[in-house]
Amino acid sequence: MKQVPEGVQNIIFDLGGVLLDIDPDRSIEAFKALGLTDVIKPGGWGYKHEVFLNMEEGLLTDDEFRDGVRKLLSQEVTDHAIDTAWCAMLIDFPVDRIALLRALQADYQLYLFSNTNNIHWQYFHHLFHQKFGYSITELFEKDFYSHVIQKRKPSLESFQIVLNNAGLSPRETLFIDDSKDNVKGAQKVGMHAVHLTPEKSLHEIFAAD
Repeated sequence: MKQVPEGVQNIIFDLGGVLLDIDPDRSIEAFKALGLTDVIKPGGWGYKHEVFLNMEEGLLTDDEFRDGVRKLLSQEVTDHAIDTAWCAMLIDFPVDRIALLRALQADYQLYLFSNTNNIHWQYFHHLFHQKFGYSITELFEKDFYSHVIQKRKPSLESFQIVLNNAGLSPRETLFIDDSKDNVKGAQKVGMHAVHLTPEKSLHEIFAAD
């Protein structure tokens, strides 16, 4: 059943877990192999160490991030080993989701807003271009990243920055994310929002009644 409210002209997509398949456990296990056994807070996906959060808010350079991770390890590791562990969670862009976005471009203005960091950004941009032959940026009117705007979802300020920069009315905008907290944040600034769960496909949101 279609879940796009009447009057929506703009759609803001999250990236990981919505357009890009991810598996955070792969990075957790990769960091464990390097000696970092407590990357994630107990009870779910959330960084335990400030270095990861600071990286996603653009407060660290790539080298400062790597050096910060090294301080958490008991052994010397290379930049490549850290980057490989950090990017292990990024899997693939399913073709059908990208085709859906291409179809939606005829009826909506599409935007992207992701909590990410420069190392991931470079990796998934390369991954996308390698698979589809063009830049993921071409799918959107504008794409926004936490490390660039220096604010992470679900802060209300982060959503306001995106709305203001893109010149969007929240009442005319739908936000789609796989995080319930992020969805609540979007709703607090007046946007329509859909929580994408593992039981619900992206296509179902736009299926005809």
